[in-house]
Parts: sequence; C-alpha cells; structure tokens
Amino acid sequence: MGSAQPGWWGEGEIKFFMDGDKEFPTICGTGTEDYFCGSYNFETRTPDGKKRYNAVFDALHRPGAGAAPDKNEEPGQQFGLYRWHIADRCVFEKDLKVTIQALGWQSGGRYLPLEDDIASVGYWYRKSPQEIPDAPVRALKHRH
Repeated sequence: MGSAQPGWWGEGEIKFFMDGDKEFPTICGTGTEDYFCGSYNFETRTPDGKKRYNAVFDALHRPGAGAAPDKNEEPGQQFGLYRWHIADRCVFEKDLKVTIQALGWQSGGRYLPLEDDIASVGYWYRKSPQEIPDAPVRALKHRH
C-alpha cells in the first residue's frame, strides 16, 4: 500500500462477502490496522525503543531504505501488510469477495476518505485439483 495523503491510513473496513452475500458481508472488520492485528498504529517497540511489528501469521513491512517508523502518517510512505488465516479460517463454498476501504484519520478527530494505492493477492486451498485453462498462457506467449 502506498499512502498518497497525510494522516493515519488504517481505519478502513475489511469486508468478506461469502457465498452469495450482496449488501451485507459475512465478516466486517473494524479497521485496516485491526484486521492486520496491529491496533493502535502497530505500536510494538523493540528493546532499543524502535517501532517494529510482525507476528507469526501477520506483519507490517516498510519497504525502502530510510523509511522511518515515526513517519507513518506522511504522504509517500509505502507499507506491505499480510495476514495468513491459519488459526481463523474463512470458509466459503462457492464465492468470495474481499474489499478494503481506503479510510484514514485526520486532525480534529475526523475520518479522512483516502485515494491510496492499494493492491492485494489472495491464496486459497481447494479440495481437489482443477485443470488450468491454457487461454491465459497462450496470451502471455504472444505478448511483446
């Protein structure tokens, strides 16, 4: 995630729409930082006093040399966050859509709609193997 505006970026809801959910999701989180298990601005400090955060199934990484931990709320910062659903599986039968709201916090106790650069990837397990169609592979062969 790349933050484009000043202010805290971790307030957006994570929603899991499962098996036909339309208007209301099966799972609705309380904020980006909460979903990635880093409530209160990932305030884990090492013995030397520096902010660092990671755990067994989730983490916050700050790519790029010179990314100071105390600059979380400055524009242009980049963050890599992940969470593995090992202990808290998200079981679905036929379809799953996960959304993340770009919402932050600004001075004066006001929410801040954001226009950050957010990308994601999802992995899941199947009960049995499935043949992969070759159409996408053919398309890649013809790219220049």
